[in-house]
Amino acid sequence: MTLIHPVVLSGGSGTRLWPLSRAALPKQLLPLASDRTLLQDTVGRLANMPEMAAPLVVCNVEHRFLLAEQMRQIESVPRAIVLEPVGRNTAPAIAVAALMLSRDDPDALMLVLPADHLIGDVAAFHAAIRTASRAAQNGHLATFGIVAATPETGYGYIRRGAPLEDAAGAHEVAAFVEKPDLATARQYVESGEYFWNSGMFLFRASDFLKELQALRPDILEASRAALDAATLDLDFVRLDPEAFEACPSESVDYAVMEHTRRAAVVPADMAWNDIGAWSALWEVSQKDGEGNAVRGDVMLENAQNNFVRAEGRMVALLGVSDLVVVETADVVLVANKDQVQDVKKLVDRLKAKKRCEHLVHKQVHRPWGWYEGIDEGERFQVKRIMVKPGEKLSLQMHHHRAEHWIVVSGTASVTCGEEVMLLSENQSTYIPLGTTHRLENPGKVDLHMIEVQSGTYLGEDDIVRFEDVYKRD
Repeated sequence: MTLIHPVVLSGGSGTRLWPLSRAALPKQLLPLASDRTLLQDTVGRLANMPEMAAPLVVCNVEHRFLLAEQMRQIESVPRAIVLEPVGRNTAPAIAVAALMLSRDDPDALMLVLPADHLIGDVAAFHAAIRTASRAAQNGHLATFGIVAATPETGYGYIRRGAPLEDAAGAHEVAAFVEKPDLATARQYVESGEYFWNSGMFLFRASDFLKELQALRPDILEASRAALDAATLDLDFVRLDPEAFEACPSESVDYAVMEHTRRAAVVPADMAWNDIGAWSALWEVSQKDGEGNAVRGDVMLENAQNNFVRAEGRMVALLGVSDLVVVETADVVLVANKDQVQDVKKLVDRLKAKKRCEHLVHKQVHRPWGWYEGIDEGERFQVKRIMVKPGEKLSLQMHHHRAEHWIVVSGTASVTCGEEVMLLSENQSTYIPLGTTHRLENPGKVDLHMIEVQSGTYLGEDDIVRFEDVYKRD
C-alpha cells in the first residue's frame, strides 16, 4: 500500500465570513457547519483511509496554539506543524511541504487540502483521491475538478481534455479558465466539459519540485532557504522569517498548474463547497420550511430564505427575506444575501480606520486560556480571565498599568515580586505598576478571575516578558 501524505493549508483569513471570522480566529478554526471546526472536519474525513499518513499542517504563526489544541481534541498527531511568519499564498506553502516530505522520500505522494472546505459526500471524495493517486504515481500533477451543478461566477474553471490511459477516471487538463461572467458560466455548465477548480491537488513531491524548479525557481529557492534556516519551537517548525518574507507571493495555480504539461484533472461530484461567503453557508445549511437557516437563539415571524447566526443574544426577524444576520458579542452584521461577497469591503474600512473588530473577538484566545473585555473607560479596564489547569501566563511586568485580581472560581498561584501566594475563590490581590508578576493555575479545574486594570495606557503591547513557556516574543 502506497502512503499518501495529507498537506493541510491553514493560512487563510476568511474575511468574507466576518464578523465571525477574524484575523486572530479565521474561518478554518471555527465550527461553521457542524460541532467541529472546518480544520477538524478536513482532517477527520481522512480518518477511515488506511493509506493516509499523519497530516503535515502549514499555518500562520499566530494561530499555532489554537491549531495544535484543535488537532489534540480530535486525537490527531501531525507529522509537523509548519509556521509561516507571513502569508505568501499557496505555492510557497506547498513547496515547503514538498521539501520536508522529500527528505524522507523524494517520491512521497502529497494530498494538498485547504483547511476550510466542506465536502458532503466523503465516499466520493475518497474515490477521487484514489483515482488521483494513480495519476500521481504515473507522474501527473492531479487536481480535483468539481462537477459544476450551477453556473457559478465566483470560481475558476478547468476544461478537461482526453482521458488518461494510465489512470482511469482522470483526464488531461485542456485549460484553466479564470472566473467567468454569468453567460459564459452557463455555457461551461451546459457543455459538461468544465469543472470548478477546487484548489485540491495530489502529486509526488519530486514531480512538483521539478516543475517548480523549471517554472518558478525563485519561489523554490526562497522556500528552501526558509526551511533550511527553520528552527524548532516546542512542537512547531518555525520557518526563517527573513528568507520566507523574501519569497514571492503566488498561488500554486499561477506558479505551476497553469503552465505545466503534467496537469491532470479528476472530476468529482462530492457535495463540495469552499464556504467563500455567508450565502454559501446558507446553501449547505439545513433549512426550515420557509428556507431559513438558523443557529443560536433565533425567533422568526413571516421571514423567508434568511441566514441567521446568534452567538450570544436572541435575534428576532420579522417580515424580511434573503438576509444574512450574524450576531457576535461586539458586532452585528445585516446584509442582503446577494451582497455578502462585499463583506470584505467592510473589513477593509475597519483596517483603514485602525479599528480592532476585524482582528479579534471580545473573547481573545491564548495558549493558556482566554480573556474577555467586560468594561472600559478613562484609565481603567475590566476583563474576565480563564486559565486552563496546569497552564501559566508569562512572567511579566507593565510600565503603564497596575492590576487587581479577584478569583471567581478555582485556585490561582500568583507571583508578585519576590512573593508567591495561593488564592482561592473570593480572594484577591494587587499587582503594583512595574512589579514582576505571573498568574498560574495549579489546580485540576479551570481558573476564572476578574482583572481590573488602571493606568495611563492599557494596551496589550504594554507587556515586558521575562520568561514564557510558550516562547512568545
